[in-house]
Amino acid sequence: MTSRLPDRHDAVITGLGVTAAVGQGKKEFASALFEGRHAFAPLRRPGRSAPTADPEAPFLGAELSELPVPEGVRARTLRTASLSAHAAVLTLDEAWREAGLDDADPARIGLVVGGSNVQQRELTRLHARHADQPAYLRPTYGLTFMDTDLCGICTERFPIRGFAHTLGGASASGLLAVLQAVWAVRSGQVDVCVALGALMDLSYWECQAFSAMGAMGSHRFADDPGAACRPFDRQRDGFLFGEACGAVVVEREGARRHPEPYARVLGLATAVDGNRDPDPSLAGEISVIEGALAEAGLPAGDVEYVNPHGTGSLIGDETELRALRESGLGDARINATKSITGHGLSAAGAVEVVATLLQMRERRLHPTRNLVDPVDPSFRWVRQAALPFPFETALSLSMGFGGLSSAICLGKWR
Repeated sequence: MTSRLPDRHDAVITGLGVTAAVGQGKKEFASALFEGRHAFAPLRRPGRSAPTADPEAPFLGAELSELPVPEGVRARTLRTASLSAHAAVLTLDEAWREAGLDDADPARIGLVVGGSNVQQRELTRLHARHADQPAYLRPTYGLTFMDTDLCGICTERFPIRGFAHTLGGASASGLLAVLQAVWAVRSGQVDVCVALGALMDLSYWECQAFSAMGAMGSHRFADDPGAACRPFDRQRDGFLFGEACGAVVVEREGARRHPEPYARVLGLATAVDGNRDPDPSLAGEISVIEGALAEAGLPAGDVEYVNPHGTGSLIGDETELRALRESGLGDARINATKSITGHGLSAAGAVEVVATLLQMRERRLHPTRNLVDPVDPSFRWVRQAALPFPFETALSLSMGFGGLSSAICLGKWR
């Protein structure tokens, strides 16, 4: 257990929502996490396989089952809503209900949607369908091709009247949205801010590009998709895509009566290393780890658990472990949520904050699937089975193309 927590507690997390291939809603999601249950298979959603793709070598990943119809959404709206928008409303609804936001002043509620270019598969299919008959393109395309459509559909369904905007940070988008929500609450701009890590709906174009650059896992495990996602294991060869969406409700402590919070936000940090390429930055990752801990007022030795970025990247995983080691976090417990969920890209950071807080409340850690031969076995890994582990302090990390690094330090609410 940690020896001390800092005195400044101005932002708390009071509600969570999640939609993932392994489970719809917190209950199913948590069950899948602790059981290490995956949903990896060949990607079959229309628009994810190129017309000329080799059927014997499909892209691997995890896709959602059919989503339920969100309450309060007009049928006409849902007919033109993208998969990303549908998942956003459904996920936000769960977090909204848990936080009891119907009693909050709409003018004091904000929304930050983390993600940019999140509806690529939807756009690819529409372009192909109307390539020879553009005049038949539905007029609402003028609205729905923009990521701000997610803001529109969410604020139409929920009384959010403070502000709503999108924030793009590649694979760091979800966590950056949480950080932006915290800053909005701390500054007094709003009393409540919902951070949503949007579902990034990849088309075959993005899958092909990620595969060609070596970022996405190869076809080596085509006959055994469950073995393909291997963060921090020596047999890893890239990330596996996983459809997901996460919502986190951040409130200013004391602004209203709310349910018992999951945690207090202790420290935040972001950094940019001036690098367009996908190469990770050791200096950037160290700077956000140390920055978040400095704001939290915690020595590295007091961090009991780390939820890392951990994608399965050949270079990225090694760089992240080195950053953790050099920042003094070698004694913290570590697992990799993406080993179960896959990489949600824009959603990943928010989903992993959800996973961190569900583990904190359940007082146990989920396993890391396929972690058989760790890159660095000296870390305190949670391997093939869930581990009872009551903890009060946690650090979650997210990195994104474009040289983006981000970190959040969370403390159990007491």
